[in-house]
Amino acid sequence: MNKVYLNGEFVDSNEAKISPMDRGFLFGDGIYEVIPTYSGKPVGLGLHLQRMKNGLHSVGINYEIDAEVWTGIIGELISQQPSGSQGVYVHVSRGTDGKRFHAYPKNVTPTVFAYAFDTPPSQNATAEKVQGFHVTTGEDLRWQRCHIKSTSLLGNVMHFQQGQDAGVDEIILYNENKEITEAAACNVFIVKDNIIYTPALDNHLLPGITRRIAIDAIVQHTDYKVHESVISLHDLLNADEVWITSSSKEIGPVLSIDGKTVGNGKQGPIWVAAQNAYNKYKFNC
Repeated sequence: MNKVYLNGEFVDSNEAKISPMDRGFLFGDGIYEVIPTYSGKPVGLGLHLQRMKNGLHSVGINYEIDAEVWTGIIGELISQQPSGSQGVYVHVSRGTDGKRFHAYPKNVTPTVFAYAFDTPPSQNATAEKVQGFHVTTGEDLRWQRCHIKSTSLLGNVMHFQQGQDAGVDEIILYNENKEITEAAACNVFIVKDNIIYTPALDNHLLPGITRRIAIDAIVQHTDYKVHESVISLHDLLNADEVWITSSSKEIGPVLSIDGKTVGNGKQGPIWVAAQNAYNKYKFNC
């Protein structure tokens, strides 16, 4: 039985207990991160912890993130698994109050939980066959503070299920102006005429760590340019290449959208360059 981390202790997963009065359970009142690791090395640990700090501050949860402490916790969690590719889920809720009341309670201790789980291996851009993704599109109906990585994920879950119901891997969302925001659980990139585009960060999309690492890697290790700008639904549907990025997918090539093939239906040459650059850079941030 693998152990999980809960409130300062490593305990068997079947013995970990959280009060039903915890505000994470009652309100989805918390912040989370998913940190990928390969061969025992975390990717973008400092960036993930900083985003968690930002999220905790944004929602007023008083919990100090100590990078050294979390390096040890992550190392202990992934040491239990034989897999060389693991994610570590970190969850901090506001904590347990004696009553269900919407306002933030005072003098409660945050609940801190983490566990490790197997993830797909890193993408090898030179492999004959890579994992590609099929997606659909839909209007973004979530709340308007998507830049906060909140545990209140019902909107994302419903959109992701919309993709599952359509028989595809993901759903790419657009706003009322038919401008791309993000996918249910990923950021989005397109390639047109050898130029890479991704939506600029605002409150409608999460500042993805993989997105950030991918941009930095492409800029430093390739000759391609990345523009953060508005991408219309028309741009998406007529792109030469489309990618989705996340901690578990890294840079994932999209092979079809709404049943229409993207490019030639295989990973594109610029994706190969981008994924190779990502693999070179991902442990350096």
